[in-house]
Amino acid sequence: MDIVGFLKSQFICHLLICYIFIVSGLIINFIQLFTLILWPINKQLFRRINCRLAYCISSQMVMLLEWWSGTNCTLYTDPESYHKYGKENAIVILNHNFEIDFLCGWNFCERFGVLGSSKVLAKKELSYMPIIGWMWYFLEIVFCKRKWEEDRKTVVQKLLNLRDYPENFWFLIHCEGTRFTEQKHQISMQVAKAKGLPKLKYHLLPRTKGFAVTVQCLRNVVSAVYDSTLNFRNNENPTLLGVLNGKKYHADLYVRQDVPEDEQECSTWLHKLYQEKDAFQEEYYRTGTYPAVPMIPPRRPWTLLNWLFWALLLLYPLFKLLINMINSGSSLTLASFAFVIIIASVGVRWMIGVTEINKGSTYGNNDNKQKQK
Repeated sequence: MDIVGFLKSQFICHLLICYIFIVSGLIINFIQLFTLILWPINKQLFRRINCRLAYCISSQMVMLLEWWSGTNCTLYTDPESYHKYGKENAIVILNHNFEIDFLCGWNFCERFGVLGSSKVLAKKELSYMPIIGWMWYFLEIVFCKRKWEEDRKTVVQKLLNLRDYPENFWFLIHCEGTRFTEQKHQISMQVAKAKGLPKLKYHLLPRTKGFAVTVQCLRNVVSAVYDSTLNFRNNENPTLLGVLNGKKYHADLYVRQDVPEDEQECSTWLHKLYQEKDAFQEEYYRTGTYPAVPMIPPRRPWTLLNWLFWALLLLYPLFKLLINMINSGSSLTLASFAFVIIIASVGVRWMIGVTEINKGSTYGNNDNKQKQK
């Protein structure tokens, strides 16, 4: 291991990265709070400002993937479609198999300049989470409780509000509703059998209601649906902890452009789409490639520059404080500092744990069991 790789694996570096992310994130959340006064005066200005503020947060995560770990992401797509990416509103369907698939989705957005304005369909609990959840609130992210009877009215209204959004945006959606695990897959395929639907080998059964409503509400705003299938070479099993340790991964993303012709047939269209995604996965595992032209979108410098700005702004006062504490020689002060380090360590581990597959939500386990009763 070279010296740079050794430093990237050190916990003190991880603490400093998380310190910058947490403190800068809370500062940005605080600034976002004050932008609320713009909403009744100039809603579009409020939206444009919050897109830039949100970029300052989410780009730090992308920086870890692009610059810190140096992960390569090869895009397989139609060259004609490639030139449209980032220049039109789109719904992006993502498979949900890996711990960092959300980060690769953000990386895809960043390469085409729509990271700050990107939208997601997220569970309601995330709206209460500082930094990311609060950032999403000001971005008018669509939150749901995963109970369709309660969600429908709220989701429809939130989606309709995006019709006059001033920035190009991509709406990222995991139609499977939860991350793939073997247990969830077995239960999902039992539901597929009960409903007379073809079984899937590498995906869970897609949940069609949310997707259909998204397409219907954004029909006059969104130009296309991008079906995206993510895989990693050499059977790599990427994790956020691996990215934080500076481990380099090799991602392949297959993107094809389509759109349901009939809003009433969204369910059938989506099930067919996932059968095709399964076939693409099968081919990838067999050949290591996708049936499209491989391209590598250029890496933009803004994620790194944004992180360097916050690092310079926040590390100087931190180091100055540490020097003063050490010079004071107070046992109480040093004990307090050690306590803060322990709390920070626990916090960092908790943030990483949120992304781990074995600690994912139980959605898709009990829910599907109840449907079969």
